[in-house]
Amino acid sequence: MNILLIDDEPFSLKLLQRQLRNAGFDRVFGFEYAREALAALQAEDARPDVIICDLQMPDLDGIEMLRHLAQAQFAGGLVLISGEDERVLQTAQRLAHAHQLHVLGALHKPVEPRRLTRLLEQHSSRVPSRNHNPRPSYDAGQVKRALQQNELINFYQPKVDVGRGTVSGVETLVRWLHPTDGLVGPDQFIATAEENGLIDALTKTVLQQALTQMKSWRETGMNFQVAVNISMDNLVNLEFPDWLADSARDAGVQASSLLLEVTESRLMRNRLLVLDILTRLRLKGISLSIDDFGTGFSSLAQLRDLPFDELKIDQSFVHGAWRDPSLRTFFDGSCNIGRQIGLKIVAEGVEDQSDWQFLREVDCDLAQGYFIARPMPAEQLPDWISDWSRHPN
Repeated sequence: MNILLIDDEPFSLKLLQRQLRNAGFDRVFGFEYAREALAALQAEDARPDVIICDLQMPDLDGIEMLRHLAQAQFAGGLVLISGEDERVLQTAQRLAHAHQLHVLGALHKPVEPRRLTRLLEQHSSRVPSRNHNPRPSYDAGQVKRALQQNELINFYQPKVDVGRGTVSGVETLVRWLHPTDGLVGPDQFIATAEENGLIDALTKTVLQQALTQMKSWRETGMNFQVAVNISMDNLVNLEFPDWLADSARDAGVQASSLLLEVTESRLMRNRLLVLDILTRLRLKGISLSIDDFGTGFSSLAQLRDLPFDELKIDQSFVHGAWRDPSLRTFFDGSCNIGRQIGLKIVAEGVEDQSDWQFLREVDCDLAQGYFIARPMPAEQLPDWISDWSRHPN
């Protein structure tokens, strides 16, 4: 494993190099200046598998370094180190994730050798291939063709009542069954749809499939709420509430069985129009959830002004909140706000047993995440529910 170490303090740099070599990592290349390290990245024979980078450097600070690594499409592991306070380190880590860099961890200086070694050992068994190809991107024409060819399909992720352990519903998550690229995730085409006037057609396709599936489930005795994500860009047509109510009726589905998760990925363009449409949806019996609360443009003003009846706490405030006082503060604050105005609380991003146990202890209403179940095709859901009911966590 090639390790590139950047630290402008000569003593710290030499100490870390020695500690890593003593731990069995013999290919460690140290640099005091970030610009020299960037130049070394261009050497293909020494392309690092892991970069360990100090945030506070004189010529090019760690945040600038993250930007350059993202532009260079660095696919290896990244460890951030700093003597700054915890909030600065956490913010840098979130920024690295936003740049789609693979962050192994963030450590305070002086670095504890055992913690660093553990991070590197966990990464060593899954070093990205040198021949790794970046994920393809898709233009508006390709997305439009996918809609015309009915290539979009729905997956469903269960939502579980934390107290009872029972399945309360599912969230609908669209996938693109691409004819050559296989299953494509929504992060690769939703933004294109939003930016090119295709999001309305896409959302209606997802809703129609969900309503048809809800009717099929109901006929087999599976009655639960089904959530569908919509963008604020969907809420620009005054006919949308009537279209959705009519579509539910035609599918033989009660409007109260449908929940819309509103994701504001872009700034709201017409607040009055959105308020009009969301209120009419509620009047028709359709439930509304504010998705990814605490991120993007979600705000207390939305909770005050828009008629939501569910609040979904973003996964970035849920996973690990049991051990992180800062995350716990944000999580508790969101829960308290939601409960005080009568909203149901849903925690996203439940990744392990510790997350699940934490939610049970704080009396959260609903939860979803990979620990419970990954998104799955509709035909797999009945067997999963049967298995979950026999072995609830």
